Amino acid sequence: MKRRQFLATAGAGALTVTLAGCSLVPVIPKRPTSTPDDALGWIRHEPGPGNRYTLWLPSAEMGQQISAALQGLAAAELGVPPAQVQLRLPSTGDIARVRATVGSASVQDFALPLARACATLREALAQRQTTGTLAARDIPASALRSLQPPTGTPRPTPPAPGQLHAIVTGQALFAGDTRLPGLRYGRVLRAPVSAELGSRPLSFDEAAARADPACVAVVHNPRLQQMGSLGLGIVARTPSALDRIEAALAVRWQVDSGAFEQTAIDERIDIDTHLRRGHLPHTLRKDELPADTAWTLDLRMDVPLAAHAPIEPRSATALWLPASGNGTALRVWAGTQDLFYVRDVLARHLALSAERIEVQACRIGGGFGGRTLCTVELEAAVLAQAVGAPVKVQWSRAQEFAQGFQRPPSSHRVRARVQGGRITHWWHAFASSHILFTPAAMPVWMQNLADLVGDSGVARGAQLPYDVPQQRIEFTAQRLPVHTGPWRGLGAGPNTLVVESAMDECAREAQADPLAWRLLHTTDARLAQVLRRAAAEARWPLRPTSDATTLRGRGIAGGIYKGVSYAAAVADVEVQRATGQVRVVALWCAHDCGLVLQPDGVRAQTEGNLVWCLGTVLLEQLPVARSGVAAATFADYPLPRMGDVPPLHVHLIDSTEPPTGAGETAMVAGAGAIANALRDATGVRFTRLPVRSADVLRALGAQG
Repeated sequence: MKRRQFLATAGAGALTVTLAGCSLVPVIPKRPTSTPDDALGWIRHEPGPGNRYTLWLPSAEMGQQISAALQGLAAAELGVPPAQVQLRLPSTGDIARVRATVGSASVQDFALPLARACATLREALAQRQTTGTLAARDIPASALRSLQPPTGTPRPTPPAPGQLHAIVTGQALFAGDTRLPGLRYGRVLRAPVSAELGSRPLSFDEAAARADPACVAVVHNPRLQQMGSLGLGIVARTPSALDRIEAALAVRWQVDSGAFEQTAIDERIDIDTHLRRGHLPHTLRKDELPADTAWTLDLRMDVPLAAHAPIEPRSATALWLPASGNGTALRVWAGTQDLFYVRDVLARHLALSAERIEVQACRIGGGFGGRTLCTVELEAAVLAQAVGAPVKVQWSRAQEFAQGFQRPPSSHRVRARVQGGRITHWWHAFASSHILFTPAAMPVWMQNLADLVGDSGVARGAQLPYDVPQQRIEFTAQRLPVHTGPWRGLGAGPNTLVVESAMDECAREAQADPLAWRLLHTTDARLAQVLRRAAAEARWPLRPTSDATTLRGRGIAGGIYKGVSYAAAVADVEVQRATGQVRVVALWCAHDCGLVLQPDGVRAQTEGNLVWCLGTVLLEQLPVARSGVAAATFADYPLPRMGDVPPLHVHLIDSTEPPTGAGETAMVAGAGAIANALRDATGVRFTRLPVRSADVLRALGAQG
């Protein structure tokens, strides 16, 4: 072990040991590995006619169809039709602690223990064992019927689970659907600036607010502090009264110094500024590059701040129960990616034991990594305690933009040397902001300690998947005045977009076909397979041609997600010469995530990834102004609309490998393919995203 590695490791250990008992340390998420014995608590046989089972879903359901995948797996292992396995969303009192639903790892984490638990239960019932305690058998995956690759015919897709029927018939599934007797409606007002800045109410007209007959309470409570922002709570008898009461309060805010605009963010992550100071603090690969290297390529690229933009703004309902010894004191209904973390945060802030808090999972209308912290849940609990009645807090779209965390912007410089028909030297340096060490939950002093080891979420996807002898890959993470954190794929989307753009430019320098160039540099058989499959499905050699009004181009890109899942994509684009308007006209994607349990779900997730990739290249940029996020509606943050989405052709690779992640994998391929197709059509490498029509017109004009 090198000395620097030892110091980094020792620093991480010191952080854990020294700070574990410190009251200033925020609650740290616990991420246990679920065992088959844990999984026996997820699946229960219901005695009586019908031979029915109940499956308590260990993963959050947020549209990724994990419920259908695990329902089908349980049914296959139990030997019953899927309709006989009833799905239930658990509370923290129903199952043992499980890891958060993050990192596209639900099938990877939960399939094997659930299959072993179901096999154990099936065998026990076959032997008429209906009482006593079961211990899960350590059955090898090769002996589990639910984890065998299909032979000859495709794996049958289970019928639509009950949740899908409930969605289209308007039944209560989401946190915002919660209805309780005597329910009141709450909102926490905050200064219209980033929570990185200290802010608090300076003055307000409480008498005017209380004069409204629908006003229940104005709540001053230090527990309404979230990072630097101290809020002011209001509770009303009807949700429509909240706007009136807020207007009547006319809050004036005190904001600490530190005002900023977009330029402050750009300057803090400017990669050239950091490189002028020397090497960056964190390295993924550290080969010594010759000082006199003649670089064939020197490419600067910048990717902006982006939002999660879920269709459902977050909501939570809290109910305090009458004192009853050591029983449950607080129940919370929430759409969260980590039930148990929310419970732990509530316990810390409300001075309760975790066992006295029950958090009920609700379906999430889009998570994407943004629902991993405790925000609206704490607001609802504090307001409910203040008024002695159940309270629902529903964030507005503006609150969702302003008070959540965002995908960090990043600034990249890639230098490469092409010699003898191959890339011989590669140097990728980039600056971004924190992801796993999110400043939305981690104070500055703690983040400085965590920075000793580097944020692996920032680095995700930067490791070159191609064979280049000499490489240096380095990065820095800078705390920004706007909070950043996990966003679909973490750093994999922006980082692989830059890598694949640079690979394409190198291919052009070598006058090589972009597909052949990647295969030349590929030693990974699974990566080569998805590249070939995507190209074959798109009929790669048949390139689109331009005409007098329209420029046309085709691009390819590929990558590896978290070292275990593979994707490649081909994109065709059209560019109108007169207007600069860009349209993606087709996308093909080959996807290898190991054994596929639920093909429809994987295809849907892949399609969603491809739409996110389209937004990344052509549309999405979160505006910043006046010391905070300046978007309040989707008019301020344009997303791909149905008319922007081309035909999406998803091809799943038949694999006997263990199942791995599917929810974020195609992020490593789609954006690069679109950017490369745009380069092919226009002859211009656009280095600052997103690429708007005005950018294209300027570039075409510069070409004459």
